[in-house]
Amino acid sequence: MALKIYNTLTRKKETFRPIQPGRIGMYVCGITVYDYCHIGHARVLVAFDAMTRYLRSQGWDVNYVRNITDIDDKILRRAAENNEPFSDLTARMIDAMHEDERALGVLPPDNEPRATHHIDDIVDMVATLVDNHYAYVADNRDVYYQVSRFPDYGRLSNKNVDELMVGARVEPGESKRDPHDFVLWKAVGEDETGWPSPWGRGRPGWHIECSAMSTCLLGETFDIHGGGPDLPFPHHENEIAQSEAATGKTFVHYWMHAGAVRVDDEKMSKSLDNFFTIREVLEKYHPEVVRYFLLSSHYRSPINYSEDNLVEARQGLERFYLALRDFADVAPATLETIKSSAHYAQFIEAMDDDFNTREALAVMFDLVRELNTLIQAGAPSAAALAAELKGLGAVLGLLGSAPEVFLRSGSRQSGLDDSAIEALVRERDDAKKNKDYARADSIREQLSGQGVVLEDAREGTRWRRG
Repeated sequence: MALKIYNTLTRKKETFRPIQPGRIGMYVCGITVYDYCHIGHARVLVAFDAMTRYLRSQGWDVNYVRNITDIDDKILRRAAENNEPFSDLTARMIDAMHEDERALGVLPPDNEPRATHHIDDIVDMVATLVDNHYAYVADNRDVYYQVSRFPDYGRLSNKNVDELMVGARVEPGESKRDPHDFVLWKAVGEDETGWPSPWGRGRPGWHIECSAMSTCLLGETFDIHGGGPDLPFPHHENEIAQSEAATGKTFVHYWMHAGAVRVDDEKMSKSLDNFFTIREVLEKYHPEVVRYFLLSSHYRSPINYSEDNLVEARQGLERFYLALRDFADVAPATLETIKSSAHYAQFIEAMDDDFNTREALAVMFDLVRELNTLIQAGAPSAAALAAELKGLGAVLGLLGSAPEVFLRSGSRQSGLDDSAIEALVRERDDAKKNKDYARADSIREQLSGQGVVLEDAREGTRWRRG
C-alpha cells in the first residue's frame, strides 16, 4: 500500500508523491516561547514526531524543520511584566520546551530555526513583495500584504473573501488599506525592540517569519507543511499568499493539521481554568502514558484530555509491559527481520493510511494477545514475538522503558516510595513463611490501598503500581 496523506488543501486523502524520490522536506510550525508548553503543544509535537519516526523507519530521508517564534507581541509583553530582556525569557522557555520534548520522547528536528536568526531573510522576502506590488508601506511605516492582489486567498481554509469580510475591521493604530490586509513588518521606535530595514526600524509580523525560514531551509516548494488545528486560517493562509507571491511557485504540496485537545469535553482555555502545561501533566502521569494517550487517537481527530482517559491510557500501556515483563533482555526486532510478519504488514497498512496510530496500536494489541497465549503455553517462540512487539513500539516511540521500571512507576501521586514498598513486601514474605497469614493479608490490603498490586510467583513476590 502506498503512503496516503490527508491534504487540508484538497480536503481528501492523496497518495504521497515526493518532489525528490526518497526524500521529504517537512516544515511544522513550532512554539511561540513566552510561556511553558501546554498539552495542545504536546499533541502537535508527538504527532509529527511519530510521523517522522515512521517515515524514517520506511527508508525515507526526512529533513524535518520545526521553527521557534522568539519575537512577537506576547513575548515582549511577558518580558516587560517580568522586567527582563525578552531574550532571557525566550532562552528560558526554549530550554523548558526542550526538557518537555525529551520527557515525551520527542526527537529534535533536523533544523530548529528562530525568527530572530533570520531577520535578513525576512526583510529580503518583504522587500520582494513590495517590489512585486503585493505589499505596501503604510503611512505609519508598517508594511502590509495586500490580500486583494492574491486571487486564491482563502483556498486552504475553504473561505471566500466575502465570508472573511464579516467582522473584519481596521484596529486603532493600524494604517492598512483594507481590513483583510495583514502586517509583514511592524514599525517600532528607537527605544523599542527592533531591527533596521529599508522602511525604518521594525520587527517581523508573525506570518512572514515562517515563509522566510521554511523556504530558506527547504526551498521555494517543499513537500509537507504541518501545524496545530488553529493554524489553517489565518496563519497558513497568509503563508501561502506571501510565499507564492514572492516566488511565483507553489509553496507546499501537502498540508497537515493535528486535531484539537479538549479538556473534559470543553475547549482548553485559561479563562475556563482547564489549561494544563506539559510539566503539570507529567507531575501526575508517566511521560510514556501521556505519549501513548496522544497517539491513541488519529492525529486529525479531536482528543479529550481527562483523568479517565489518562487512566485508560496507563492501563493500555500496562498491558504491553506486563506481556514484556519476562523479556527485559530481549532486544527490539529490526524491521528488516519482521517484514514477513502478518502483524508487521497490518501495522504498515495502518500507518500508510494517513499515519493512523490508533489502528497501529490495535495491531500491537492483537500481537500482545498472541504473545500472552505463547507465554502461558511456555512456547520458546514467545521471545521472538516479544522482540517484534518492541520493534513496532519503537517506531512510535513507545516501549522504551524496562518493564519493571515502568510497572513500578505508576501514578506520580502514589504515597509510598519504592524502598518502603520493598520493605513491606519482605515483611509480608516473612509473615507467610511464619504462617502469620493475617499479617500477610493486612500488608497486601495496606499496599492495595496505596495503589500497589502484589503478584505471587514461583520466583517470589512481584509488585507494581496500579
